[in-house]
Amino acid sequence: MKNMKPYPFVKWAGGKRQLLPEINKNLPKELLNNEIEKYVEPFVGGGAVLFDLVQKFQFKEIIINDYNEDLINLYKHIRDEVDNLIDKLSKISNEYLPLEDEERKKYYYKIRDLYNNPPEDQILKSACFIFLNRTCFNGLYRVNSKGQFNVPYGRYKNPTILDEDNLRNVSKVLKNVTILQDDFSTVRNFVDNKTFVYFDPPYRPLNKTSNFTSYSKNDFNDDEQKRLADFFHELHNKGAKLLLSNSDPKNVDENDNFFDDLYPASKGFNIIRVNAKRLINSNSNGRGNITELLIKNY
Repeated sequence: MKNMKPYPFVKWAGGKRQLLPEINKNLPKELLNNEIEKYVEPFVGGGAVLFDLVQKFQFKEIIINDYNEDLINLYKHIRDEVDNLIDKLSKISNEYLPLEDEERKKYYYKIRDLYNNPPEDQILKSACFIFLNRTCFNGLYRVNSKGQFNVPYGRYKNPTILDEDNLRNVSKVLKNVTILQDDFSTVRNFVDNKTFVYFDPPYRPLNKTSNFTSYSKNDFNDDEQKRLADFFHELHNKGAKLLLSNSDPKNVDENDNFFDDLYPASKGFNIIRVNAKRLINSNSNGRGNITELLIKNY
């Protein structure tokens, strides 16, 4: 792993690349002392934390999960069919990049229609996923109530659609990784007292306008946040080391104790407020410094 530096192969709203320094400051000492055998990530998303940790630590077992079926299929195709995926993505990239803007726009919507009316070739659908992610507005992944990808075209002069070296490096990382597609609680039976679990759920919106993305056709609302907290408590009782990131409601209401109540210090939980930058916002003036939460049980 030291000879390659895999990194996220998709842009992902809420991706953790810019928060990695703070996450690394808050890793459990058991991980630093090589006492952790398993790494589990129930909301893998773009995988920034996964790809960072595998460059630093040896795990006997890694389990990743996400509810987004197309994203998980893409992970599996990179692991198992990377050559085929690269071939199909190369064809799309070579067709798209020489086009002028208006033709690029037409091509984008043609691929979006293909993605939303899936071909039998699922690897082609995964190639479409990467293409859309690299060329859509702001790199968002958003679907409507029917589960259809609905992000409009983004005008990028020279997008990197195919990063072959990184896809091959990611494929090597994933070779021995268990990849699941289900509710976050599906990782339950993999977790024991030698496990480190990092949770990166869809963030609780700070306000109505910040709820700009749906990762699936099912929203992750406050009831889901509470269910996640119950699961966090359950894994805490198993003796696992747990770290969770989320938005800080005190950015907009200092009296909002939603997460402080869900993860009380009296239960052994520690809430750290760290500086972050809101990277995706429809208004560039809204891309300012805020605090986010890191919640841990150590």
